[in-house]
Amino acid sequence: MRFLYLAITMLATAPSAFAQGSEAASHIDPVAGVVLSLAIILLGAKLGGHLATRIGQPSVLGELAMGVIIGNLSLFGITALDYLKTDPSIDMLSKLGVILLLFMVGLESTVAQMLQVGWSSFLVGVLGVIGPFVLGWGVGAWLLPEHSVYMHVYLGAALTATSVGITARVLKDLGRSQATESRIILGAAVIDDVLGLLILAVVAGIINAANVGGAMSYGDVAMTLFKATVFLVGSLAIGAKVAPMLFSLASKLQSQSVLLAAGLSFCFLLAWLASTIGLAPIVGAFAAGLILEDVHYREFVERGEHSLEHLVEPIASFLVPIFFVLMGMRTDLRSFADWGVLGLAAALCVAAIVGKQLAMLGVLEKGLDRLSVGLGMIPRGEVGLIFANIGLTLVLGGERIVDQSTFSAVVVMVIVTTVVTPPLLKWSLNRRRPVNIASDSSDR
Repeated sequence: MRFLYLAITMLATAPSAFAQGSEAASHIDPVAGVVLSLAIILLGAKLGGHLATRIGQPSVLGELAMGVIIGNLSLFGITALDYLKTDPSIDMLSKLGVILLLFMVGLESTVAQMLQVGWSSFLVGVLGVIGPFVLGWGVGAWLLPEHSVYMHVYLGAALTATSVGITARVLKDLGRSQATESRIILGAAVIDDVLGLLILAVVAGIINAANVGGAMSYGDVAMTLFKATVFLVGSLAIGAKVAPMLFSLASKLQSQSVLLAAGLSFCFLLAWLASTIGLAPIVGAFAAGLILEDVHYREFVERGEHSLEHLVEPIASFLVPIFFVLMGMRTDLRSFADWGVLGLAAALCVAAIVGKQLAMLGVLEKGLDRLSVGLGMIPRGEVGLIFANIGLTLVLGGERIVDQSTFSAVVVMVIVTTVVTPPLLKWSLNRRRPVNIASDSSDR
């Protein structure tokens, strides 16, 4: 702990020393400030991730916790790092990190995997969105009646998604990734993310329309939902046809890192297309990841190159932690001195956990462990943080839809749902034997 205190103190005082060092500091290249900020954030992220891993938690929680520590050093009179919360360069890098994160989530899943578990995954995913959305909306209307209905709806949307990455990691660590229940959970988690992104697009569209002085009619809502659905379905259908041809052409190029460049360009192009039709860029990045499969770039792999997921990982490991640390920094611990914020955080946690248990009713196969399916849908992880961050950007009448206190409560919900899932899922899966394991032939 003494080492941790010394490390944080050194990082916190570095910017002040840099700014007050000498007259030469004013002539230093502006990028120097950015690289110093990155050094502080990345070192903090890796230290936090290490400590979280040591106690059996996902590294993302350590990165988030380190951000909370750095962002609240002002409580102890250290304000040198407060600028990081609003630094435009750091904010832009964190947004790139979010795009890569959703791209990676998409790469880890495929449409074929979703279809293998068919209707059960679809129903589990749909019910896993309806329950939290209704309960989240209800919590907002109950505890925050002074806020607009837009904020209540947004709270419901923020509770809908399930973290595919965290759930998959837990199942893999338990050696149960091939269980039928696990396949249903992972397929449903992907569907949750898709539906959550659709809901987010509609909610953001309604709020943006209200902010410019208009009201969004049912027709406008239907059009926003239609655009989002057409984009996702169309990109998957067209992309599945176009991607093989594009990557086949790219394989003719002899320069280095062509596969990485082609994959990232595909991701960024779909992110841009999503933005042009009024959707969040992360929708396009997620769709790009879902589209791309190993078969699309097998010519690269056959000549000895690594998979696209392996190539993107180092870049994501650089940019994604910036997002998590920044989200932690924007969590103001002073807001928890208000019992109302603690009550809201507790209510959101209950709504998030209970709401996902409705999903177990969607399991159609007999003899499966429905409780494990419901528990596996609980963690919000990185996807919940992405939804919360987008809430900070939505403005109505000059005020943010999600204020600092509400954002802090949502962050607590993300942490709690992520922490409780591994032990609950381990207990649930181990209480029943034998576990239903899909045959190896289904993987081939």
